[in-house]
Amino acid sequence: MLTPRKLTLHQQAVLIQVLLVFPGQHVDVCYDPAASDALAYAQNFFAIFKVIGWTVHAPSARAVRPGLSFVVTGQDMLPPSAEALRDALRIYGIEVATGCDPGRETTSADFVLAIGSEA
Repeated sequence: MLTPRKLTLHQQAVLIQVLLVFPGQHVDVCYDPAASDALAYAQNFFAIFKVIGWTVHAPSARAVRPGLSFVVTGQDMLPPSAEALRDALRIYGIEVATGCDPGRETTSADFVLAIGSEA
């Protein structure tokens, strides 16, 4: 059995410090309900985004690709806030894929953090 994914308190504190320099961001968080640990992992990120004052709604359930990924709409580059988050997560060996979904419904989010089953 795999250990459920979660961010430690130390990791959360580091991510908060990294992301505080990007005020006013809007991010959506979604998770694959078929992955047993995805909701709790999504809530880790949701809590970080709320603490730093970003606009974020409670994680929503939808089918997403396996692993952790950023999804951007209408652009082929990540915003600097997502790049900083990706780079900080890599320090802990957490890889984040990036994908563009031009067909995704219009959203005001700078990016979407999608949590699927473990890759």
